Amino acid sequence: MSLLDFLSMGGYGAYVWSAYALMVAVLAWNVAAPLVCLRRRRRP
Repeated sequence: MSLLDFLSMGGYGAYVWSAYALMVAVLAWNVAAPLVCLRRRRRP
């Protein structure tokens, strides 16, 4: 099994990797949004 075979995931690679990217983006948003809100509230 080569790296290219792994990344293509049997033809479903575009779906799988885009789903992982979307998941990471949502998790990052769930961390960043409250931090930004907290920083805005702490400013006088």
